[in-house]
Amino acid sequence: MTQYLLAVHMVEGEPVPSEEEIQKAYRQVDEFNKEVMDSGAWVFAGGLHPATSATVVRVQDGEVLTTDGPFAESKEQLGGFWVLEAPDLDAALALAAKASAACMAPVEVRPFQDEPGA
Repeated sequence: MTQYLLAVHMVEGEPVPSEEEIQKAYRQVDEFNKEVMDSGAWVFAGGLHPATSATVVRVQDGEVLTTDGPFAESKEQLGGFWVLEAPDLDAALALAAKASAACMAPVEVRPFQDEPGA
């Protein structure tokens, strides 16, 4: 089976959901996570703090440079993710549809590269 990254995207400047909507999303994501775990497709998942909490690390000429804030200058940032196993892209897209409904945000699907020699 192939592993897929299901990336949840958050958009800066969109209205902040109410506390009730946030709690609803948490409950729905918990239900989705249980379903995925029970199916055997679960690998790993996590939510992220806002992109403003990011630090970018870069090595240039042997010197470590750090910069506050996200790497990409964009209104759309990664808010969380799942790594799931699915037999094919269609199955991964079906899981992403359920994930998007659960977290009430767009979900991008990308397959992981095959490991060399696999």
